[in-house]
Amino acid sequence: MKHALHSVVFALFLASTAALADDMPTYKLTMKDGRFYPETLEVPALTRFRLEVKNEGPGATEFESLELKKELVLAPGVTRNLVFYPMKPGTYKFFDDFHPETGQGRIVAK
Repeated sequence: MKHALHSVVFALFLASTAALADDMPTYKLTMKDGRFYPETLEVPALTRFRLEVKNEGPGATEFESLELKKELVLAPGVTRNLVFYPMKPGTYKFFDDFHPETGQGRIVAK
């Protein structure tokens, strides 16, 4: 009985987490030929959001932000998500470690 109760509580937790994730605003970022599209993303400050990152280029790419402590390596044709916790207003740089000369971008939280 105790095991069944734990299973129900866990299932409710997963359902509520999925519902919260679906309510998050999602922003799309494309990586192609060593560049980010768009190079600047404007997001609401103090709001949790999801970033959908897609690699449309022929080689591997990397989304990395030292300030935000986020890193994501993508093989060609791969799309993945990152969740960002509420950010203070400001500008946060990100880059592609495989294309440091051209792969530069920023997130502006307003």
